[in-house]
Amino acid sequence: INTRTMAPPGSAHLNFTLGGLVMIGGVMGYVKKKSAISAAAGLTFGGLLIGSGILISQGESYKGHALASGATGVMTVAMGQRFLSTGKFMPAGMVATIGAAGLAYNVKKTLEWMPDKDD
Repeated sequence: INTRTMAPPGSAHLNFTLGGLVMIGGVMGYVKKKSAISAAAGLTFGGLLIGSGILISQGESYKGHALASGATGVMTVAMGQRFLSTGKFMPAGMVATIGAAGLAYNVKKTLEWMPDKDD
């Protein structure tokens, strides 16, 4: 079987999608507001999420979901605080919301794939 042409496992799709959206959002923040921080954060966190999808696709489900849990956790806290201080849903509230959804999913999957202590 040629695994290079196979679709990634279902549990990787969310992280690939979120990673792409976060990267696009960061670039849009730079284009619209000339915010280099938005671009750097979007590319960094989007890259981490895409990297997590790659790990999952390579059979490293625990590591991939753990990485995505960390990335989405930081996104949720940082952008949630920004949303609470500004009251503006875009972009902070949106990123906090999608981060929280990604966090919930990836923590669930991390716990499912956690190796036994005996391993």
